[in-house]
Amino acid sequence: MPTLIAAPTRVTAAGNLPKLIDEYVGHLNNKEGRLSVAHMHSPQGWEEPGQTPEFEEFTIVLRGRLRVRHQQGSFDVVAGQAVVAHPGEWIQYSTPDEATEYIAICLPAFSPATVHRDE
Repeated sequence: MPTLIAAPTRVTAAGNLPKLIDEYVGHLNNKEGRLSVAHMHSPQGWEEPGQTPEFEEFTIVLRGRLRVRHQQGSFDVVAGQAVVAHPGEWIQYSTPDEATEYIAICLPAFSPATVHRDE
């Protein structure tokens, strides 16, 4: 029988400004460790610390512009585009120009213990 997920668990993300994360599938909301699915609501000017995660992250931008910094440079991902961040690679996300909404899918599920944020 299918399982209804009636509502996400809301979390405030790391970064210089409050960013809201609605986790639908993952460790917090339904105890799922194989993957996580979250809807991100990021304000203009938000920037998170860099990270070197153990998981793969698939990000689909729904509205706005997501800046992606990596060891070789940076690029922007706009509405209708996606980016894949690979395990063990340093990456930093920000939304310097406008408020942005995106979906993040992590495999395995996002965990504070495996994200390895910069200090």
